[in-house]
Amino acid sequence: MYEIDPSRTDLVDEFRSNPGGPHSPELVLVVNRLRVMPVADKHVLVCTKRGKEWVLAKIPSERGAKMELFEGQVFDDYYKGVWEVFKRRWKTVTGRDVQ
Repeated sequence: MYEIDPSRTDLVDEFRSNPGGPHSPELVLVVNRLRVMPVADKHVLVCTKRGKEWVLAKIPSERGAKMELFEGQVFDDYYKGVWEVFKRRWKTVTGRDVQ
């Protein structure tokens, strides 16, 4: 599995400036790695108003358990939500916060 180099803040900056892509080949590897992380406790976006509102959530560790919604993390811009998910998954995988 691809190992993310947490010192590659240039890739974080690239994602921040264009979360919808297209991405460089190196950033594609990072994004794919963040997508295939274990499902338990994985951050995701849940659409609460079709095409208008998304809420940050965490998939539970137990199958069938309710998803944890972060009511204070509501986005009316999809890509702002995508950026938040990226930051949280980056922290989970690398152990480092994204500023």
